Amino acid sequence: MGKKIKTYEEFYTFYLTQHSNKICRLLHLIGTTFVLALVLTSIIHLNPYWLIFVPLTGYGFAWFGHFVFEKNEPAAFSHPWWSLLSDFKMYYEVLSGKIGLDASRD
Repeated sequence: MGKKIKTYEEFYTFYLTQHSNKICRLLHLIGTTFVLALVLTSIIHLNPYWLIFVPLTGYGFAWFGHFVFEKNEPAAFSHPWWSLLSDFKMYYEVLSGKIGLDASRD
């Protein structure tokens, strides 16, 4: 990350380059799916206890993907809010077919 990122659009372009390994992207999708399921479970059962597992699950899958497969530092370390937003954007774009698990389709 040589140049200073000034806009979210610049960040998201960078974010995708940091998620070029398809197993890393898949792990992000799995983690995000579990996060959404935990939030929904918490709401349905009116039990905030389930929310304890949201960061553990979301970051657990994502960081495992970065450290083991992508071999880079998670973007959340430098831009936590943009990174969170980008995770959901990437999730939507993969599920909608706009981008693929294979970064060569981006």
